[in-house]
Amino acid sequence: MAPTYNIAMVSDFFYPQPGGIESHIYQLSTKLMDRGHKVIIITHAYEGRTGVRYLTNGLKVYHVPSLVMYRSATFPTVFSAFPVFRNIVLREQINIVHGHGSLSNLCHEAILHARTMGLRTVFTDHSLFGFADAASILANKLLKFSLSDVDHVICVSHTCKENTVLRASLDPLMVSVIPNAVVAENFRPLSHPEVTSTTSPTSTSPNHPSTHPTSGFGSSVPPARQLGPHDPITIVVISRLFYNKGTDLLTAAIPRILENHPNTRFIIAGSGPKAIDLEQMIEQNVLQDRVEMLGPVRHEEVRDVMVRGHIYLHPSLTEAFGTVIVEAASCGLYVVCTQVGGIPEVLPSHMTVFAKPEEDDLVAATGKAIAALRAGKVRTELFHEQVKSMYSWTNVALRTERVYNGISGAISEGEFYGYDSTTTGNKGSWSATRGRSGVQSFALIDRLKRYYGCGIWAGKLFCLCVIVDYLLFLLLEMVWPREKIDICPEWPRKMVGKEPNNRRDGIR
Repeated sequence: MAPTYNIAMVSDFFYPQPGGIESHIYQLSTKLMDRGHKVIIITHAYEGRTGVRYLTNGLKVYHVPSLVMYRSATFPTVFSAFPVFRNIVLREQINIVHGHGSLSNLCHEAILHARTMGLRTVFTDHSLFGFADAASILANKLLKFSLSDVDHVICVSHTCKENTVLRASLDPLMVSVIPNAVVAENFRPLSHPEVTSTTSPTSTSPNHPSTHPTSGFGSSVPPARQLGPHDPITIVVISRLFYNKGTDLLTAAIPRILENHPNTRFIIAGSGPKAIDLEQMIEQNVLQDRVEMLGPVRHEEVRDVMVRGHIYLHPSLTEAFGTVIVEAASCGLYVVCTQVGGIPEVLPSHMTVFAKPEEDDLVAATGKAIAALRAGKVRTELFHEQVKSMYSWTNVALRTERVYNGISGAISEGEFYGYDSTTTGNKGSWSATRGRSGVQSFALIDRLKRYYGCGIWAGKLFCLCVIVDYLLFLLLEMVWPREKIDICPEWPRKMVGKEPNNRRDGIR
């Protein structure tokens, strides 16, 4: 019988804030709980969300009070959260700490404290960063510090893996690629037979496509077959309105797209500092009747916005995966996206039109997508079932569980890393073939050796941080003995009675 674990997912980014990392953590946690594991989530407090909250199926969320610095990331204090973190970990009897997000200070601090406490650690990277600007240099140095002593790293795409390996100077063998996924049933197109006027919770909404004059298709007619040469086409954009999401590119391209295609309109959902630029563009070009700004939308409302359109436009300048384009394809939208980062790995070519991250090319690609839809060359009504067969959170959870088995020693290092132990020396050694050992040593001297190689000055500073963290841990053990910390009663775990069916669960 497969072992079960007590896992703490740690990140600054979680609900109620919407986003790809937030959705990833929630979906992965629920599927791991379905596999019989215990999972808790540690994040910072949000407005109206403090203390302990319970979500679906007993998923417990700890909202730790922390000072939020920028874009929901907490202020880096290195040591101040250790007492609270230690208390939570001991109360919940955690044995694996899984951090998410390169820019999450809470995640990096948790990995440091977890290693000091003798816990296994995993880190999932969801982002791409450069190497030249000052912000990227600082972020990369922080990542190098955090990942010097981590047991294993997961990236959401092969492009993300290459970027992370270079940024943190990692051995590629200790980095696995496990993509994001979507719950396809939550992103059904209107033409899907399971969606009817009696079952759809949004069927009476004034914004529902069946009653919206510009939606372009009804609740039972496949959109690719109904569009004529003069039928209106709606282009949907759902994104955080920041520079890296290509909002400037979008602002420049919208007037040209609408000028070239009269029967076209935009729906834009999202919030951010670049929203003012979009609003100014709409005012200057008098496009109030053709560009609808919805502002921020909750994740459960994303599908209702997407099914109002025919094309999803994703002008991002950098993207490790792009879960939103999978959601759009699942809703039956033809995707126009920039060919950057890991986006080309996400969907097959018949679902997408790629563009360079340039204004002219984005306008041309959008025009190509509009022409293809009007000509009936794209069978968007088939996208949902295709996406459903490609992406499965059950598959993601099983692959993540295998990582946990590898770092905890439940499976051999040879099986985990894919090498022959008879040709690589004794267990626990360091070599280019094996990468960092699957079961790393917790000895302080071994940890210091790993941190010391991070740079002439940075290495010494990192070692000092580790020593201080270790001394703080000893002080907490004396002042607040773990024997006096109450153990939380567990939510009843699910029993996994049989092995998953590969075809049913989408495991390849």
